[in-house]
Amino acid sequence: QPSGIRKFFDLVSGNKDIITLGVGEPDFVTPWHVREACVYSLERGFTGYTSNAGMPELREAIAEYLNDSFQVTYNPANEIIVTVGGSEAIDLALRALIVPGDEILIPEPCYISYSPIASIGGGVPVGIETTAEHQFK
Repeated sequence: QPSGIRKFFDLVSGNKDIITLGVGEPDFVTPWHVREACVYSLERGFTGYTSNAGMPELREAIAEYLNDSFQVTYNPANEIIVTVGGSEAIDLALRALIVPGDEILIPEPCYISYSPIASIGGGVPVGIETTAEHQFK
């Protein structure tokens, strides 16, 4: 028996007029150069876990990009972290910033995990309804 969320995804799959906000699945095929880099890494044996903060070389490249593009300086050793996705990044940021009891404004519709992330961090999620007729503002 499929779960409720699986039933929903089956119902809306292939419908171009519906945007699902449930699972972070991109609406495009992963670009070839990314797939090629993944295969190359696998062939070279890069199959293990990295540091929890992300690969040092990647953090250094991010620091360089931020400096070149925005003229800001960050120490890749202790001021940059690489997450596995947007939800983890939002979770970590909110846990660092929320004071228990803070009201966290969440525009809706939104990704399904935003309210629970705010609650787990000690905040009180407050939904702010947005509509297409107002460009979701």
